[in-house]
Amino acid sequence: MFLRRILFVFITAAGIIFSFSCRTRNSDFVTIALSDKFSALDTLTSQASDAAADRIRNLIFNSLIKKDEKFDYVGDLAEEIKTSEDGKTITFVLRDNVKFHNGKAFTSADVKYTFDELFKSNSYKSNAFFETVDNNKVPHIISIDVVDPKTINFALARPALKNQLLSNLVTIPIIPEGTVAQQASQPIGSGPFKFIIFDQSQNTVDFEANPEYWEGAPTVQKIRVKTVTDASSLQAELQSGGVDIAPLANNLPPDTLKTLGQKTNLKVEPFKGSNIDYLGFNTQSAPLDKVKIRQAIAYGVDREKIINELLFGQAVIAHSILPTESWAYNAGTEYSYNPAKAKQLVQEAGYKNEPIKFKFSVGNAAVNQYAQVIQNSLKEIGLNVEIETLEPNTLRQQLALGQFQMNTGRWIGGNQDPIFLRDLFSTAKIPTAKGGCCNRSRYSNTELDKIVEEAFNTTDREQAKQLYFKAQEFTSNDVPMLPLWYPANMVVSNKRIGNIKIGASGDWSFVKDITVEDK
Repeated sequence: MFLRRILFVFITAAGIIFSFSCRTRNSDFVTIALSDKFSALDTLTSQASDAAADRIRNLIFNSLIKKDEKFDYVGDLAEEIKTSEDGKTITFVLRDNVKFHNGKAFTSADVKYTFDELFKSNSYKSNAFFETVDNNKVPHIISIDVVDPKTINFALARPALKNQLLSNLVTIPIIPEGTVAQQASQPIGSGPFKFIIFDQSQNTVDFEANPEYWEGAPTVQKIRVKTVTDASSLQAELQSGGVDIAPLANNLPPDTLKTLGQKTNLKVEPFKGSNIDYLGFNTQSAPLDKVKIRQAIAYGVDREKIINELLFGQAVIAHSILPTESWAYNAGTEYSYNPAKAKQLVQEAGYKNEPIKFKFSVGNAAVNQYAQVIQNSLKEIGLNVEIETLEPNTLRQQLALGQFQMNTGRWIGGNQDPIFLRDLFSTAKIPTAKGGCCNRSRYSNTELDKIVEEAFNTTDREQAKQLYFKAQEFTSNDVPMLPLWYPANMVVSNKRIGNIKIGASGDWSFVKDITVEDK
């Protein structure tokens, strides 16, 4: 079921050498499906946000910081994190006995080098370490100083930026000194797997186990990551054995997942997820500029029925943008299905049958199914909802420009930190013609602005918790966005693959520990 490349070389009568390759079965590899194409192997200096590339990052690299099962920030390559008395200096004490794939021992000089190259590149990820004040780009980090080979200090502009710093560090891959130029073609990290080759024509990336990995060598010796974007193709690859495991197979419709689970060679496992599916509203576009219309929609959608009957139980209803495990979680106002109340709110709002454009990305069968159910439900309470599907890039552009009324989508990862409430709902985060992120709802509430700014700037976690509780009460009442459900992390795999334990965040760190039973 696995493939190995064989190169054939021919010499023509003219003496010209040409070659082609084919694939034969090779039982050394476990093949993992990636549902989206990635833009680059280098996730440090890339100019684009790329969730697919970050999946691969988990295999090759470590960061200073990672998230635990409660989404708190804990050490990865940093064994200890210390904060100075004035809160302005964060000291990272690094782990011993960590080696990069090129044999170099990991030291604080590599951390300094990584961040020097990050900021020099002006990459997408580097922008997270700056804020705009009076149209000027102001850094969060004043300096990064190497104390000794195992200690490094990050000096912050102000104490309140610590949590923002830790959040940003999670996605920054630490690279060895002098290797930035080769990271795009031959990435070198300290992670559980070493890069072998990227075959762009076949959309595959091959890796081998790192026997000296500091957390213990992976069980599987070789893995192949294969990009399979089409749901039908993924289904066929799983059934034929061309793919052994499809983590986060949520692009497959729920009924397809149920069917695959009945195959003799496959298993389908649901794991608790923390990402959020939602309905977004443009609060500056009539009639969605009226709170009662947005509340009517919240009461008019039978989320439990959609989860049970359409999603086959592969999700959990959501009452907040934050996952329930978060230290700052607060459900606020909970909207149970109540069509009578929804109709009453529509009447009270003085609704005149104005059309409401409901936009979402084309191509996802599961989204298309539940969107149509939502459309019909809202028509039943008296709202004139019209569906429009768009290409993903076009939709993103229109959302940023406010050229929509209602949309549905999924937030991945960002909603695990309560700072996200500030990003989503602060007036200062409303996109403008010059750019900006991420308040697509264009929601503006001066009282909420004060609450989230105070929460962001406090260093007292208990005080921050109470403030974030208040923020969620505001947003749940005003409904600038309706949380729908937390989709389960659905994993489809060959029955030979064992010990699959994917976390709620859905990252690929679990790959290190999977096992293979030879049959």
